[in-house]
Amino acid sequence: MTRLIVPVNEHDHVQGDATAPATLVEYGDYECPHCGRAHPIVKRVQHRLGRSLRFVFRNFPLSEIHPHAEHAAEAAESVAAHAGSKPFWAMHDLIFEHQDELGDRELAQLAKTAGGDGKAVLADLETARFRDRVKADFMSGVRSGVNGTPTFFINGVRHDGPWDEESLVAALVLAAETAPA
Repeated sequence: MTRLIVPVNEHDHVQGDATAPATLVEYGDYECPHCGRAHPIVKRVQHRLGRSLRFVFRNFPLSEIHPHAEHAAEAAESVAAHAGSKPFWAMHDLIFEHQDELGDRELAQLAKTAGGDGKAVLADLETARFRDRVKADFMSGVRSGVNGTPTFFINGVRHDGPWDEESLVAALVLAAETAPA
């Protein structure tokens, strides 16, 4: 059983209550087509489970095969730093919805659409301001045995099963039912 080495903490991007009985952590790559397919599935799972689910996204850009993934992750981090959690999640969604448009200028435009500052995103990409933040997520994934994307952890244990909607819901419900009170 592979476990999440770095527990969910104040540096993470989180949707949902910390007291939710089920926590789903995704290590994802914004340019990965599999992550792109998983994105709407996770949204539906969140909708179905509501307040009983906490969702965490961590960056795991596979830059050798996805040349825009690193900058997409850094752009999302820039939006979070300058505009907060709600614009971060809007940016997160927009990046997945526009995976074929992830050049720096397009990322700046997505940031503006998400409620962030496109010029700040471009400046942050130029200076690699959030590269260390993205690398910290990546390394936490490596330490937890992540070697591809998406990789999911449910209540701290890697989910090695299928990640279609029904399978994820069933695994999360089971985890919630067996979670310590």
